[in-house]
Amino acid sequence: MASGGSAIRGSRVGAGPMGEQDRGYHADRVAVSYWDALGNETVRYFAANLPPEEIPETIDSPSSGLPAGRDKENPPAVAKLEPYKTHLAYVKERRTEEEAQQLLDDALTQLRIRRGKLTPTN
Repeated sequence: MASGGSAIRGSRVGAGPMGEQDRGYHADRVAVSYWDALGNETVRYFAANLPPEEIPETIDSPSSGLPAGRDKENPPAVAKLEPYKTHLAYVKERRTEEEAQQLLDDALTQLRIRRGKLTPTN
């Protein structure tokens, strides 16, 4: 095995150890733990100067997708999932049967006029 060059593969010539002087200043931060209903812990880091009311009480757990809260003994319950609604279901919430029938009749009349099967005076 013949190799030449740097003893550390992938390093640049003249590259030294990287420290805080090269990476910039690291802000103080606090770790906040969140637990989901399965007992999974997720740690999120926030700026130490962030007001406590801006730190969220719940997050979505990345491991389970469940809501996770800051109280280990009482994790948040899964919210009741609403079934998927179709476009027609939303329309039916906004319109009565009579309104829907009137809209359909108006649209069919306009279509028949455009196709020449009905004159505007009929």
